[in-house]
Amino acid sequence: MMQHLIVLPVLVPLFAGILLLISRHGMTRTKRLVGVTATGLLVIIGIALLSRAASGQIIYYALGDWQPPFGIVLVLDRLSALMVLLTALLALGAVVFACAGDDEKGSNFHGLFQLQLMGINGAFLTGDLFNLFVFFEVLLLASYALLLHGGGKARIQAGVHYVVLNLAGSSLFLIAVGVLYGATGTLNMADMATRISELPAERAGLVTAGALMLLVVFGLKAAILPLYFWLPRAYSAAPAPVAALFAIMTKVGIYAILRVYSLIFGESAGPLAALEQPWVWWLSLGTMVAASVGVLAARDLRLLVAYLVLVSVGTLLAGIGMGSPEATSALLYYLVHSTLITGGLFLLADMIGNQRVKAGTRLVKGRPFRQSGWLSGLFLVGAVAVAGLPPLSGAIGKLLILEAADAAQRPWLWPVILATGLCALIALSRAGSTLFWRCQGEPAGDTLSTRQWFGVAWLLGAAPLLVVLAGPVSDYTRATADQLADPQAMVNALLNPGTAP
Repeated sequence: MMQHLIVLPVLVPLFAGILLLISRHGMTRTKRLVGVTATGLLVIIGIALLSRAASGQIIYYALGDWQPPFGIVLVLDRLSALMVLLTALLALGAVVFACAGDDEKGSNFHGLFQLQLMGINGAFLTGDLFNLFVFFEVLLLASYALLLHGGGKARIQAGVHYVVLNLAGSSLFLIAVGVLYGATGTLNMADMATRISELPAERAGLVTAGALMLLVVFGLKAAILPLYFWLPRAYSAAPAPVAALFAIMTKVGIYAILRVYSLIFGESAGPLAALEQPWVWWLSLGTMVAASVGVLAARDLRLLVAYLVLVSVGTLLAGIGMGSPEATSALLYYLVHSTLITGGLFLLADMIGNQRVKAGTRLVKGRPFRQSGWLSGLFLVGAVAVAGLPPLSGAIGKLLILEAADAAQRPWLWPVILATGLCALIALSRAGSTLFWRCQGEPAGDTLSTRQWFGVAWLLGAAPLLVVLAGPVSDYTRATADQLADPQAMVNALLNPGTAP
């Protein structure tokens, strides 16, 4: 039964999405019920998968009973289980928030939302490169429509850039997969790792070219410098629940880098081992610097949060660039924190914009809030967490990453991370004083829905919760990092089941 559970994060949103897309208009209450129920079920499934993966055993699901390396497989290990549960937790807050009215501003919201979850979960669970491409396309197709949900000039402009860049990335992805298949004769990642360890010297250049093309594709998805220019405009223009779900989209790119390069280009790859690390290391530092400039320059709260997503991307990629199990463990803790907190801030920004009426989320003088006490309190929690200040989870995540740096990396990493934290603190302090203190006139915004409060509290509540559970979460992320550092365990689990632990 547990083995069949692996496929449910793909099947549940698939069937829910098809059911929700049958009727384009009407049946709002039914659609909300189906959407929230399916997402809540994903949370339960994610918890069950995480509990199963915590034992350290790697298991796979062979579709059609075609065994690897010939068939399509979904693989469950500690990393994929963590990402599936994280996606479900983020999605539940976003979909409940959307039920306050955002889902009615266009058609097919809940169906598209579920199909995007299907693509995201499939990307985290798949065991071969071609199906990673397929699930990337599924989540991107759904995201194109969700970005345009509700219409408007800003969303259309951002959507055009988003679609064009991702189409180019998809084309490059397919070329890279073709190059690697031609050089190795397989698409299964575990099998490819085995074949690359025995690769003839004359094919090394071809494999290197394919690997670096994949790095460009994953860097585009993760929004690394200089491929990040699409993100601030797209995320700030998207509807709040969509922007919140998009907080996991950059993490799909980061996951892909972790998975592909730790497994296929691990220590057994010989001269091709860790070929991504020098590129990722320096570009991650540049991403943090560029994002810090954007944070200071932002004059809109949504845009500010979008640049804070970029700051977290640079920080996470620096952990990959350091190339040690300690750094991987630290970045995974920070990944959980940054995904939930930035998702919550996108939702909170929408609530603030609704209360300020014409001023919206622009950082200018506006009307006072009807519910300023709770909004200011949630903003304080989110700002402290995302800036990395004690006593919330952001401080622990950044401290773990700083401690993971070796003597040669510290002179570069420490000043950049501390400077980006200072820039975030300055920008958020300025935003908070403008939004909550520079007010005039009478309150004019509508009373906020309980569903909106729940969505924001559900996500921002992760900041204190990750502090309370810092020990167990850190233990799990360290075990995950150790598992990633041993690619042979994945190879044995899929290709030599009798030798797997």
